[in-house]
Amino acid sequence: MDSYPLDHEKVYLSSDMLTLDCEDGPVTCKIAEWLQRDPVRIHRMVVKEKAIQVDQLEVFLPLVSKLRRADYDYYKRITGLKMMIDFPGYPSEIEARIPYDTDPIAFYKWWRKGKNEHRVYLSPAYQFKLFQKVSKMEPKIMLKKDIEFVNNF
Repeated sequence: MDSYPLDHEKVYLSSDMLTLDCEDGPVTCKIAEWLQRDPVRIHRMVVKEKAIQVDQLEVFLPLVSKLRRADYDYYKRITGLKMMIDFPGYPSEIEARIPYDTDPIAFYKWWRKGKNEHRVYLSPAYQFKLFQKVSKMEPKIMLKKDIEFVNNF
């Protein structure tokens, strides 16, 4: 079987072949097959490691769609405040960043007190920023654990 080692200069399309090391040895597939087989690995190679370049429309957008179905927790972590949510007062889904930025108190109530933490992943840094804003604007609504988080950050 032919081997298709990673070419850092190439911009991969879905029909391009790629050989990657797996538990059972090297495996060669088309990029489209890798998106099905291991979308998290491919995403990490593209975004975090910057080891592979892919065509935005033909490979990256389908990759993100595959991630949503393959590993929803990973998808939430990488999406963060870009996650589309149903938020009170808006007629349709919006990016979580909108209420996070424009109305931190309402977002805090929805996210923390409304028990929607599972819907939007906030990194510790984004939690700190949110909690800090809320503590300055309306400290009485904050949970004790969030006040301690800000004080110990």
